[in-house]
Amino acid sequence: MLSGLSSRKFSAICGFIVPIVAFSCICVSIMSWSEFNWVTNALSDLGVVSGVTGFIFNFGLLFTGLLCLFFAAGLFNYFKASITGKVGSMVFAVASVWLMCIGVFNESFWPVHFVVAVLFFITLPVALLILMAALYLQHETKLAIFSLISSFIAAMPWILYFTMPYVSGVAVPETLSSAVGSIWIIVLSYQLLKTIKSDFNSDSLRLEAK
Repeated sequence: MLSGLSSRKFSAICGFIVPIVAFSCICVSIMSWSEFNWVTNALSDLGVVSGVTGFIFNFGLLFTGLLCLFFAAGLFNYFKASITGKVGSMVFAVASVWLMCIGVFNESFWPVHFVVAVLFFITLPVALLILMAALYLQHETKLAIFSLISSFIAAMPWILYFTMPYVSGVAVPETLSSAVGSIWIIVLSYQLLKTIKSDFNSDSLRLEAK
């Protein structure tokens, strides 16, 4: 059990690091390419710019995806008694793999890049919805509501983009969805850390009783 708690703590730390790595790499990439335009470009356009821009952007996607995989492992441990939670954690892990694939298969690998990007932005809100159900079944109502709202907000920029295009490029909806996902990860990472102490105390009491 101690190893499980240590693994959960590591996953939570990875979750806290996710937005730092992701948005630091995005910001540095944008600052290094003066031609970037929020209205007309996609974030993925940064991945095919020669020099430091493309390298940092693609590295950021790969590293962020890896951190998300570790975070997903912590979620799986957290929902150890919930089939719904385990399924949601695995879907989140799949979304993490798609994120890594965006960095590997940049726009030079069209249409593969388009496919993996679409799959990422579909599986992310789906994972949040499944995990929302798992949280609700565990009577964690506040987190369930938060997950439901996060899933809706993450999907909304894309729904608006395809129904009432407000920009010609997709950098804005990409960033908004990613930001919502990052906030959700931070909140759940905090929840993982909170449960470590309570689980440890519960196990200690059971050992003393024996």
